[in-house]
Parts: sequence; structure tokens; C-alpha cells
Amino acid sequence: MATIFDKILDGELPCHRVYEDAHVLAFLDIFPLSEGHTLVIPKERKAMLHELSDEQSAAIGRVLPRIARAVLEATGATAYNVLQNNGAEAHQAVHHVHFHIIPRHGDKGLGIGWKPSKLDGAAGKELAEKVAAILAA
Repeated sequence: MATIFDKILDGELPCHRVYEDAHVLAFLDIFPLSEGHTLVIPKERKAMLHELSDEQSAAIGRVLPRIARAVLEATGATAYNVLQNNGAEAHQAVHHVHFHIIPRHGDKGLGIGWKPSKLDGAAGKELAEKVAAILAA
């Protein structure tokens, strides 16, 4: 089933474009948390970040800082969050990879609840070795 971002990419729905190249489209969020709230999406149609090709991931990585700088300059904000969710349990509402650039304007922007735990040394060592082995394979 097509997502709203597919429809934007296909030209079926309009958007307020701020940037576009062969791999990436960035546009203003129509339900912003603050002025300048911008979405950055790959043109590759994948639901989750880990599904993206290296080429698409690199393309986003190259332009994300530039778009963030432009949003800050345009809005006068001096702080911002970059948010990227994967899967419904992680609060992903549109199942197409997307990054939110959310400027902070006083109390407007992204509110975050952060409840850290403590990493056990032995468990951390074991998990790090497991991830590293998968990456090396």
C-alpha cells in the first residue's frame, strides 16, 4: 500500500519542497511541532533505516547537515532535534524512512522523555562482540 510519501514522490500530493536531488527529497511537515519542522526522505521506498541501500544512506548523510543549517538560518532557531523512528513500536507513523529536523523555539519542538538504565559490563562486552562479529561477516 502506498504511503503519503510515495504519493508525494509520485506527484500525486503537493508538498512544500525545501530540497531535492536524485536520491533525497526534503519538505516541510504539514503537522509541525515547531516552525521549520522538515522531513527528509530517501527516494528509495523502504520502510526502515536498516533496509536502505548504502547509496541512499550516504545520500541522506551528505545533505542532512546542510538542510539542518538552512532550517536554522531560515527560522532563527539555535537548537534542534533530528528524529528517525523505525517500526510502529518506535512511533513510526509513515512506513517510509524519514528524518525529522525539528527546530526548538522556546517550548515548541520535540519533547523527550529519557529513562536511562545502566549497562552491565559483562553483558555490554558480550553484546558489543556479537554486533562486531555480525558487522565483520
